[in-house]
Amino acid sequence: MTSRGTFSDEPLSPAGRLFIAPKTDVVIHCIAISKNPIDLDVAKTSLKSSVMIQHPRFCSLLVRDENGFEHWRRTELDIDRHFIVINNRLNKSGKFVGEHETQGFDDDDGDGEAAVNQYVADLSVGSPLSMDKPLWELHVLKAHNCAVFRIHHALGDGFSLMSMLMAGSGKVDVPAAVPHIKTEGIKSWKRRDWFWLLSLLWGVFKMVRYTLVFVLEFVVRSLFVCDRKTVISGGDGVELWPRKLATAKFLLKDLKEVKRAIPNTTINDVLLAMVSSGLSRYLEHRTPNALHEGLRLTGVAMVNVRANPRLQELSKVMEKNSKARWGNKFGATLIPVFHHKGGNNPLQYLKRAKVMNDKKKHSMEAYFTYKIRDLVMTLLGPKYVCLLYYKLLCNTTFTISNFVGPLKHITLAGHPISNIKFNTSSLPQAISMHMLSYAGRVEMQLLVAKDIIPDPEFLAKCFQDALFEMKMAAIATNKA
Repeated sequence: MTSRGTFSDEPLSPAGRLFIAPKTDVVIHCIAISKNPIDLDVAKTSLKSSVMIQHPRFCSLLVRDENGFEHWRRTELDIDRHFIVINNRLNKSGKFVGEHETQGFDDDDGDGEAAVNQYVADLSVGSPLSMDKPLWELHVLKAHNCAVFRIHHALGDGFSLMSMLMAGSGKVDVPAAVPHIKTEGIKSWKRRDWFWLLSLLWGVFKMVRYTLVFVLEFVVRSLFVCDRKTVISGGDGVELWPRKLATAKFLLKDLKEVKRAIPNTTINDVLLAMVSSGLSRYLEHRTPNALHEGLRLTGVAMVNVRANPRLQELSKVMEKNSKARWGNKFGATLIPVFHHKGGNNPLQYLKRAKVMNDKKKHSMEAYFTYKIRDLVMTLLGPKYVCLLYYKLLCNTTFTISNFVGPLKHITLAGHPISNIKFNTSSLPQAISMHMLSYAGRVEMQLLVAKDIIPDPEFLAKCFQDALFEMKMAAIATNKA
């Protein structure tokens, strides 16, 4: 929508301009499953008074001024235009079925989940949000007790949207307070010994070294170096190919059991180990003995670069000078995993993942890629930032994200929620993995190009089997 800018308009952020570019246009899909049938009147009434509707991004149009710059402009919100209600049941292919066709259809056997997954997979390709209204929709699948929020990534990143979810829900744990770090005085500092000072200098040296290496690799990967082609590789134009969506399911307590097997290991280390093992299993299944040991597959993860990375109350996120401000505040980091045919000890995957993640933690890769994006946007404009990120996605194998969700069951718009999961619209990579924890469970949404990966359910099983083997090895190690 083209219009003359006004003083009340708010300019779009650099990351927002990236996400509205044709090749990197991204919509976030959040799937919420209700325990009870969805009451539309209750849902609309609750939504009209919710923090989401009061947020300026959710009641603003995206307009472009006469100079080609995008802005947010407040508008009157007609909530009925944002509700899309589907009364009919869907089959596993995501198509509508009549009442006479529902015999033998069992949600408890996964038919309902498969139907919803395919519906969302179809939305992920060639279904942009209309620009003549604020960039969000709510699809209500009444027969499946399911709501699918479609929110354009230009409105905010996962951190911002998760803060809004927390604020708009009931029966949810308040995020843990950020620990207060006391500043030590000069007298206390003088008591530090030389060993402490040498450790500090060594830490700074590692940070500089790893940052230089990883940022250089990011630039090189964005320009011309790409992963070796495998049966799961995507490429230029693959974002337009039809998609399938499957779900891998885990228990948070199992992840924690594996985490305890190696000191100072994190949940992210376990997830990366599980991805490495699962992809190796799948590749060995599709192409037995065709890939050499140690083959590298590179993923792309978006990392929150806010000064305060913890989830905050929405009021703090909306403060002008907040260290956890609303928006798209993230940088990209490359996540390498390596193909291994397995062995006697599944925890080797965890050890390798921990080594790599420890290096990433000591670097400022995400911060510098965030600044590189803004610099290129300022100097060359959104066209070149889009080309940079699109090339990066074409040269890598997968995208991965992981968010911590509510610790207990919540209610949304007056409905108790049994399950929440999310994913995004399609990318040039053939596989995207998005993980969210909720009430003691972790679910990974696997969005794949179905002509490249025709069996995402088997890929999900590979990840589940990988975690199971690591858990059994961890139990044996923890008992020893």
